[in-house]
Amino acid sequence: MMIATEKAKAKAKIWTDEEFMALPDRGDRYEIIDGELVTLGNSGMEHGNIGIFLGGLIEIFVRQHRLGVTCDSSTAFKMKGGNKRSPDISFVSKERLTGLKRLPQGFFDGAPDLVVEIISPGNTFEEIHTKIEEYFASGTRLLWIIHPDEQYVLVYHSPQPDRLLRGDDILDGEDVIPDFKVALSDLFRTLDF
Repeated sequence: MMIATEKAKAKAKIWTDEEFMALPDRGDRYEIIDGELVTLGNSGMEHGNIGIFLGGLIEIFVRQHRLGVTCDSSTAFKMKGGNKRSPDISFVSKERLTGLKRLPQGFFDGAPDLVVEIISPGNTFEEIHTKIEEYFASGTRLLWIIHPDEQYVLVYHSPQPDRLLRGDDILDGEDVIPDFKVALSDLFRTLDF
């Protein structure tokens, strides 16, 4: 089996940034995993709302404090092994952008400093764990896995979770986004209008 996997990887297509960015824009999101183009499915309204709420809070905080840049799920990052991954929300610190006057129009080399993945019904444990390992191998310092159905957040500093947050807990940007905080109750709100 190991030989078959190595042969498959050897035959995998090497995608250029230009080819990847030229894919048709029909509302699909893509990742490249081991040379294979993977179409990411739609996520649903709750997933999208959590993403835009948290991403918006991070972006406003990061801009006000001139800490770096925030990106949405349409942004792909080049991992060490060549894969292109697109977290639901990402943050790259200003230190990693030093010398740039404008953000790259292509892909960023390396993983974001902060990765946020929001679990969708179609995600598998194996798929999420593989992403987590790849993000940390490529430079991620902090990762949040948000599980809307179970209303919890797992906090990672390595491929193994460090903390489980739920209920009245506070999600903290730690030393990656210093002083950023958001209550989990604001992420997992009940509609009241």
